[in-house]
Amino acid sequence: MAETAEKLWYVLHTYSGYENKVKANLESRAQSMGMSDYIFRVVVPEEEAQQIKDGKAKTVVENDFPGYVLVEMIMTDQAWYIVRNTPGVTGFVGSHGGGSKPTPLLPDEVSLVLNRIGVDARHQSDFDVEVGESVRIVDGAFSDMVGKVTEVDDEKQKLKVNVDMFGRETSAELNFAQVDKIQ
Repeated sequence: MAETAEKLWYVLHTYSGYENKVKANLESRAQSMGMSDYIFRVVVPEEEAQQIKDGKAKTVVENDFPGYVLVEMIMTDQAWYIVRNTPGVTGFVGSHGGGSKPTPLLPDEVSLVLNRIGVDARHQSDFDVEVGESVRIVDGAFSDMVGKVTEVDDEKQKLKVNVDMFGRETSAELNFAQVDKIQ
């Protein structure tokens, strides 16, 4: 398989229970080995759920795909080598062994998984907004409203925005894709 300069999503197989450790290791290795231009996002497909135990509601994080981690990367020989030799990674899903490069996920598959856990499949690293700035909401219940950013979570690509509703300030949690920066 020839190298590609395209950013695509791949699935890593890991030891079950080590998904977050693999994520941390891989992000650290990408940074320390100068591969930030080839290894972009590492996502453990998990979501928060409410459980009731002894009559008390408790928020727990549930892993949707135990033993798997998603990685957005440009598949070069060096990036492939660094990822597959990260501690806790047992291999790529879709690799046939013998040094063959893995098959990337299809865009629809990526969107399905990432949207389910509340992450936008489109990486918007060029979306640069800071606390205190105003944004126009372009999608969702607060569409066409303008609000002030109070919190930014780059990793989950979410932000909190205060909007004025009926003379009261109301906080809304939105994805980066739901807002446009006001110039």
